[in-house]
Amino acid sequence: MITIYHNPRCRKSRETLALIQESGVAFEIVEYLKTPLNPEQFRALLHKLQMQPDELLRKGESIWKEKYKGRALGEDEILRAMAEHPKLMERPIVVRGQRAVLGRPPENVHRLLRDPARD
Repeated sequence: MITIYHNPRCRKSRETLALIQESGVAFEIVEYLKTPLNPEQFRALLHKLQMQPDELLRKGESIWKEKYKGRALGEDEILRAMAEHPKLMERPIVVRGQRAVLGRPPENVHRLLRDPARD
């Protein structure tokens, strides 16, 4: 089973979802703007992505510029900021088992689709 953390208004997220749908693999959609993640869920995703919190931040978002830009934030503070303002999360994120990829570019999802044995 694949999970996509999806924003239907985002072109890259829609493109990634289309690749998953075309693959025929079972999937579920989590619209993270409607169902925000908590800091622990972000921590688990980051582990699967093998990324640091600041690598998942959308620093171009107005909420980031207004509230956080220029501040030295620790990992916990970044995770709380993304939990409070889910628009700050880079998207889409696709998870399969213990692995995850960022769907930027959408073709990254092929890594999860072609090798299910590693789940």
